[in-house]
Amino acid sequence: MNRGALLLIDDDRRLLESMADWLREQGFEMDTAATYADALAAIDRRPHDLVLTDIRLGEDDGFDILKHVRTRSPETPVIMITGYGTVDWAVEAIRAGAFDFLTKPLIDEELELAIDRALNQRKVVEENQNLKAQLDMRFGMENIVGNDHRMRRIYDMIDSVADTKATILITGESGTGKSMVARAIHRRSGRRDKPFVEVACGALPETLLESELFGHVAGAFTGAVGEKMGKFKQADTGTIFLDEISTASPGMQVKLLRVLQDLEFEQVGGTKTFTVDSRVILATNEDLSKAVEEGRFRQDLYYRINVINIELPPLRDRISDIPLLANHFLARAAEESGKPMRTISEQAMTAMQRFSWPGNVRELQNVIERAVLLGKGATIGLEDLPQAMASGGPVPVGPVGDNTLKESLEAPERQIILDVLEMNNWNRNATAETLGINRTTLYKKMKRLGLEESRYATKQGR
Repeated sequence: MNRGALLLIDDDRRLLESMADWLREQGFEMDTAATYADALAAIDRRPHDLVLTDIRLGEDDGFDILKHVRTRSPETPVIMITGYGTVDWAVEAIRAGAFDFLTKPLIDEELELAIDRALNQRKVVEENQNLKAQLDMRFGMENIVGNDHRMRRIYDMIDSVADTKATILITGESGTGKSMVARAIHRRSGRRDKPFVEVACGALPETLLESELFGHVAGAFTGAVGEKMGKFKQADTGTIFLDEISTASPGMQVKLLRVLQDLEFEQVGGTKTFTVDSRVILATNEDLSKAVEEGRFRQDLYYRINVINIELPPLRDRISDIPLLANHFLARAAEESGKPMRTISEQAMTAMQRFSWPGNVRELQNVIERAVLLGKGATIGLEDLPQAMASGGPVPVGPVGDNTLKESLEAPERQIILDVLEMNNWNRNATAETLGINRTTLYKKMKRLGLEESRYATKQGR
């Protein structure tokens, strides 16, 4: 069993070979070096999981080895060893970046324990790097799928503006991926390791939205029993994403204009002025220029937020991307559900490309997830698609109103839940397990979607 590749450096050749032999017996793959030059050559020749070096290497210094490793391979831990150990040397070694400091004569158990600790720390660092890479994949631009020429221009724009402080306005119909683009901008900026805070402005009344954005002091209004930090403060040094900005009231628009101009604000009920360094990204599915003409949106605020506009095309205008997106969602749904990977028939793909997609990319994702959960065969066919899509029936054309959009997004979810309920004879525990959600979530969805067992039992004569 190979426990890792180690490089052992010591100018005492007898001790060097003795330690190397013992470490090989413990399951480590060993490289050795007795001089500074040989050590540098070994470090540059191949990567090691750990470097152990004596501090005194004849006329050379083990601290130079440590510096070279930190420059060449900063993720590789270094353990420093000496026969002349002092507290000052130990402190200097740790400050210089050594993982540990051991004194001779070495005790076998002490050495092995130090090596295990160093290798375990490296493993944790690598796992954290992998998690970060997965976050970049999930929320970065790599997750925005499409080869359409409009999308390629958007990729270029994201790369161009990501590391600036400019305010960005993302426009497009609901379901086109505005939140995903905002996250991609954040993940590709120098703020990637700082907070990304998202606020759905349309989901809150004005009084609550002001408190949500700016915070409040205790006693500011009924129920404000304590002080609350607002989203702008949470996003300090990071990015704040304000979705559905067109729903902001005239009073809120005034407050937002001040924040965008000066990055200053007061909490609700407070007098202290807070200053933040937050990158602001906004989004809307409405034509703000028209809202300005109609007097519903402040002209000065519109000019302030429309510095850089990223306009996302609706899915019906990029039908060449539908196969890419469908197969992307198919692979993800198969992985998340634990079901075998399937293919999409030519007829089903053609039907999807003919559909108008009022819910855009989000609706396509729902359709694919439904087909993966409920489909039986190795191929997703017309029978696995919603009836209107499979039959080539009437589809909405042009802009879609909120009610139509809401219904179009709820329809696939309702059908998925209903089909699984029927499959499980309305056993809610079994249905929740099949869908991969908890029972309480299922109850709430059934209530919201009007899925009462008695209603459907009556319809079917049960």
